[in-house]
Amino acid sequence: MSAAIGAGLVGPPWLARAHAQSGLADWSAVRDLFDLSPDRVHMSTMILTSHPAPVREAIERHRRNLDADPVEYLEENGDALTEASRNAAADYLGMNPAHIALTDSTTMGIGLIYSALDLGPGDEVLTTEEDYYVTHHALRHLSERTGVTIRRISLFSDARETTRQEIVERIRAEIRPETRVLALTWVHSSTGLKIPVAEIAGVVREANAMRDEDEQLLFGLDAVHGFGVETENFFELGVDFYAAGCHKWLFGPRGTGIAAISERGLALTRPTIPTFDDSAVFSAWYLGEDAPVGNNGPRMTPGGFKPFEHCWSMPEAFELHARIGREDIAIRTHGLASVLKEALSSIDGVNVHTPADAELSSGIVTFDVEGLSSEAVVSQMRERSIVASVAPYPSALVRLTPSIRNTEEEVERAATAVREIA
Repeated sequence: MSAAIGAGLVGPPWLARAHAQSGLADWSAVRDLFDLSPDRVHMSTMILTSHPAPVREAIERHRRNLDADPVEYLEENGDALTEASRNAAADYLGMNPAHIALTDSTTMGIGLIYSALDLGPGDEVLTTEEDYYVTHHALRHLSERTGVTIRRISLFSDARETTRQEIVERIRAEIRPETRVLALTWVHSSTGLKIPVAEIAGVVREANAMRDEDEQLLFGLDAVHGFGVETENFFELGVDFYAAGCHKWLFGPRGTGIAAISERGLALTRPTIPTFDDSAVFSAWYLGEDAPVGNNGPRMTPGGFKPFEHCWSMPEAFELHARIGREDIAIRTHGLASVLKEALSSIDGVNVHTPADAELSSGIVTFDVEGLSSEAVVSQMRERSIVASVAPYPSALVRLTPSIRNTEEEVERAATAVREIA
């Protein structure tokens, strides 16, 4: 696929440089892959995706086969199709498939990881006030069961004015000898802030250089709003735990997700739900033998019967991203978001809370309108056929999330609607 990103789309200098270096996809053809109703501007990617054509077709193919003969199709194909999904996720993240657990959502991945931590009284998990309910409550459950201390800090004074240095230095200053896990979020769904994960991982490495092997600090990441937008793989980020749903920016099957875990991370976690993905575990039970020692991604994958047609259609989502081009997807998403931020910032009475710097933001754009509740703004936007949402945080900001399924004209329509409301 090749075509210009669109005449009239302007953005920060990095976008122009990237545009000059990249053969960008045919975005009208990408848009045509989605059966989105054409009478609305859908800027809700960060909530739940519409299935693109390759994913829809794969789901329907597996559904037909399961409906025709569910037992035989499962018995003859289930293991291979599940491994194909795990391998596709591993290829995308640049890691060994044995380190990938398959989940149904970011929430499940975060819960599986943090509930599985082999920690106890005297150990601490460091997280932030800005993290989401899922991280906070997964850690609360961990603390109630094990006696681990959970400590929250603030990453910044104002998301709009923060810098990479401020975020990194605040974390560096708060790491203590008893801190064993750092639990953060890549792109905040409250403000759209993208934290400098690789630099924070450097701080973790510095801390670990002074620690014994059994006291190492591990880095966990809710990655869902960077997954499918940003280009960094697991090792480039430098984390130990990475959880994301596939049904947002990746445009994968609804009800699917992944949890990726480093070697160090596997050593500090224990499976919590019986699995059928690691045959060695079931075989040991069947033969009356001791369970195998150690942990891996398949053992962390919850067992049970699932919506297999969705689970087995994950490779098509990863393949579509590869065909379009991960760099092109990042450029397009950042470009549209930058144009939207600029347009909203020019409207009197509108306060954009997402950093203007593309290095500190991704595809989420949040704002408020003076004198109006966010619920009222979203309601009035939907009356104008613009699908926005309210961030489920105490700040309750309005969110618009342009993605590769949106057009330049839709960005303009969304900004025009906000101008009319303000």
